[in-house]
Amino acid sequence: MVGSSWAETPPEDVDNPSADPEQVARTILLRRLEAAPRTRAQLATTLRERLVPDDVAHRVLDRFEEVGLINDRLFAEMWVESRQRTRNLSSRALRNELRLKGIPDEFIVEALAGVSHEDELAGARRIAAQKARSVAGLPRVTQVRRLSGALARKGYGAGIASQVVREVLD
Repeated sequence: MVGSSWAETPPEDVDNPSADPEQVARTILLRRLEAAPRTRAQLATTLRERLVPDDVAHRVLDRFEEVGLINDRLFAEMWVESRQRTRNLSSRALRNELRLKGIPDEFIVEALAGVSHEDELAGARRIAAQKARSVAGLPRVTQVRRLSGALARKGYGAGIASQVVREVLD
């Protein structure tokens, strides 16, 4: 993932005030990206917190986008696929998470375009089926409340929640 010219360049001491600001910014970004993919907004925040001048940060972030080390569109697509598969989150919850990460709305819309109503129902059914085991034996009204709450916490609206809760409990 790291370009060979940057990998061969020894990292500057990021705490040294006389260090080249662009090299410091590159080093900070590469370290952050080694740990996990990040959005441009997240990386910009990191640079701001590390007191990298705005013009330098902008130039380095642009360069990282240019060479493909930062790709908010791809990040959004991968985030949606992963979080829907592993956490069964609704489109609404995914949209909120991506906004918090600073993903532009156009990329969010593109990433969520692949999530169908059937995908949402399947995710809600998995959550409700798993939760149903822990509420078995409780009064039906308590089961409905707990299953609906579990679905609401994952971002599902009342329509999907009530349909899925009925299916699971019947």
